[in-house]
Amino acid sequence: MKRIAVSVLGTLFGLGLAWAGAPDVDTAVVAVDTVVADTGAVVLPHTETPSAGTLGKRDNTPQRLVIDQIVAVVGTKMVKLSDVEKTVESIRMSGTIVNDEVRCNALETMLISNLYALQADEDSIAIGENQIEGELEARLAYFIEQIGSREKLEEFYGKTIVQIKEEYREMVKSALIARTMENKITEDIRVTPTEVKRFYNLLPKDSIPLVSMQYELSLIVKKPKVSAEEKQIAKARVEALRERIEKGESFASMAALYSEDPGSRRRGGDLGYGARGEWASEFESFAFSLPENELSPVFETQFGFHILEVLEKKGELVRVRHILIQPKPSVEDQVRARAELDSVSRLIKNGDLTFEEAVKLFSDEAGRQGDGVYLSPFTGKPSYSSEEIEPMIFMSVERLAEGEVSMAVPYMDESGNEAYRIFYVRRKIPAHRANLEDDYDRIYEMAMEKAKRDKMDSWLKEKIANTYVRLIGRYAKCNFRYNWQL
Repeated sequence: MKRIAVSVLGTLFGLGLAWAGAPDVDTAVVAVDTVVADTGAVVLPHTETPSAGTLGKRDNTPQRLVIDQIVAVVGTKMVKLSDVEKTVESIRMSGTIVNDEVRCNALETMLISNLYALQADEDSIAIGENQIEGELEARLAYFIEQIGSREKLEEFYGKTIVQIKEEYREMVKSALIARTMENKITEDIRVTPTEVKRFYNLLPKDSIPLVSMQYELSLIVKKPKVSAEEKQIAKARVEALRERIEKGESFASMAALYSEDPGSRRRGGDLGYGARGEWASEFESFAFSLPENELSPVFETQFGFHILEVLEKKGELVRVRHILIQPKPSVEDQVRARAELDSVSRLIKNGDLTFEEAVKLFSDEAGRQGDGVYLSPFTGKPSYSSEEIEPMIFMSVERLAEGEVSMAVPYMDESGNEAYRIFYVRRKIPAHRANLEDDYDRIYEMAMEKAKRDKMDSWLKEKIANTYVRLIGRYAKCNFRYNWQL
């Protein structure tokens, strides 16, 4: 086994080696008794037996500690063992049991990502830092929601949020490049109605998906009005908090104690980084115009009254913290709104109004087309199963027949206030095998996905055949989907 010189160790950890042609190494191993200046890595003699042969077996030859290994080379790109392990750790976090097959699949995903990266280089496609930062923030927000808090995530990893972001930055960049290239490769794919029909007719009967009971609903929304007096009370509370902060009290403490934004209050009001278009226009105006560490005046959005402070600006991104106080409708206002909506429901049931007329006369939200059609919050579609609508809605319409209307159903609106809805059952489609008449959109998507998969398969096979690929060590024994060793 050939050793790589200590002087290039830094390049093994992504510090900029231009890796041209076929590298003459069996495995990239560092095994010297020293501190390497390029990386700060401490390398010690080691007698533990590292994995060899298959992924789960070990040999009995005493060896030194392997700091990192190159497990594959794709063109001018290389995959390190540490990169595979990072991917595997992300898979493990999702609750998947990790075995050799999972590790091999993780490596093949990275091989494909490197093919995309090579093509992106050829096509001069670049991923901006703002895009990477936004994706990192979105992924962190997801994991924080899953695990419970930023602190718990930091405890789980044994690292700060900043360190976690830096560790996964390259992985996220690779994922964004892959997504961009897949979209570019398949952007011209189209399927005609004739092709959709042919695709459906060629499906084996047992491959035609079973579709559970489907619902198509319309709704009328009524939001209790907030009085001018309640608005003034909320605004005065924010002004008092601003004054306390200006006199030296901690913004983070005030946010944690008093803010009515549950998502940010436990972080002292910190919303993290955001780009233009992510926040309400009034909020965005102050977030991008104020200098760092300056407090905004009190301002109003659809969510209530705010103050904010800009913590940091990074290119087109800005990190802010805020305090929100929401004016609340009185109990009398809520009772009045619900009673009004129940009256509308009775008018429709008695035949005094059609549902379409009632939407135009009484609804505070008429939907995208102004017709009150309810779209699933999970799929964005006008037809959905019971699992694709909120449980409270399903309970209110489950026993209704087509053409019937529910009584008022309470829900929390986007401002966190209680509002009310009535639902009209436009259509109920019993459980069935998918067919072109009732499920054309579903079958169209299946046909479209197959066409894209076929295009990607063809592209990948051609790219692999024309690219230098080398699998090194035990990962060469993986049973991959594609033939990487032509």
